[in-house]
Amino acid sequence: MESFVHLRKGDTPTRMHADLGGLKDDELGRGGFVGRTASLYRRNDPTAYTARGPLSPTDVLSSQLEPADATDPAGGPLLMYSNADCQILLSRRSAQMPHFTRYVDGDLLCFTHTGTGRVDTEFGPLSYRPGDWVYLPKGCTWRQIPDAETTWLMIQAVDEFRVPPAGVLGRHFPFDPNQATVPEPAPCEDGDGPRGDDGYRVALVHDPIDGVATTTLCYQHHPLDVAGWQGDNFPFVFNIADYTVLTSETMHLPATVNLFMQATGVYVMNFLPRPAESRPGTERMPWYHRNVDYDEIAFFHSGSLYGIPMPPGLISHAPQGVHHGAPEKARERSRRKFDEYDRVDWSVIAIDTRRRLTPSPAVLANDLGQH
Repeated sequence: MESFVHLRKGDTPTRMHADLGGLKDDELGRGGFVGRTASLYRRNDPTAYTARGPLSPTDVLSSQLEPADATDPAGGPLLMYSNADCQILLSRRSAQMPHFTRYVDGDLLCFTHTGTGRVDTEFGPLSYRPGDWVYLPKGCTWRQIPDAETTWLMIQAVDEFRVPPAGVLGRHFPFDPNQATVPEPAPCEDGDGPRGDDGYRVALVHDPIDGVATTTLCYQHHPLDVAGWQGDNFPFVFNIADYTVLTSETMHLPATVNLFMQATGVYVMNFLPRPAESRPGTERMPWYHRNVDYDEIAFFHSGSLYGIPMPPGLISHAPQGVHHGAPEKARERSRRKFDEYDRVDWSVIAIDTRRRLTPSPAVLANDLGQH
């Protein structure tokens, strides 16, 4: 039962997530860090296990995966993880799309890991660069035109992506909407862009989600002929450099303070460079946890953690109910180097899902742990 009174038994620190005295801080919590919780202080590292079976964690380098769009301009992204609420895909496109496309099963939220280019949409064109989130509403017609090979982490949610409620932090948390780039109308004329013998092709991507169209519409006029638009349902681009980062001197804050966008059963977070916790004895690493109500995906974009480079493009999946967290060796180093580093320089994209995610065969075949 939830209560203002939290019980305390046995050997526990005076301050939460600090001054552990050699014990290992392990959280068993509900509701993704906002529900009932128990902190268990262990003598051993709870992640020191080997795993077999469908709930085994996976780690895969995105550079080792081979999306169809990396070699075939007409190809689609690679499905990596899925459940009833969302699909998580990888695109690595270097050639412009030879057709237009329209995802009809849900909104798209695409994180630009590498590359630059342009997305032409019905609402107007949007340029993108590394660190950009590109949001494309369900049913929006668009076409990607990369300047250089572009790696996108793509999330398709069955429900709408929305900005999380501001709550006590105010209207401009987690970001100021004025810093998003919204397209200006730029109607295309017939003769612009790819036109086949049967007209302008719009590839509809729908169930099963494999990034390849199973229905094609052919228009005799240009599908991006919109001269003007109004409303509150539109594509946009937002760079992580403009995201509002919350910090604390005395406590490593839970993942939920990094929320960026959310849909039913899907929560997207930005873990970005920030000042490190500065009060002596404070644990700077996320505590061990099982996050028993959510699966977690971490996509390592760039940066380092207290002098240790982050592996760019690493994708890590931690199923709900399975211990995860930085290994004890990394935690010991963060304590030892406490006075040497005053910043956390990582850039990590995180996705939490309420339903369990199923790794695709491509992920399992390239899993670094080969579970």
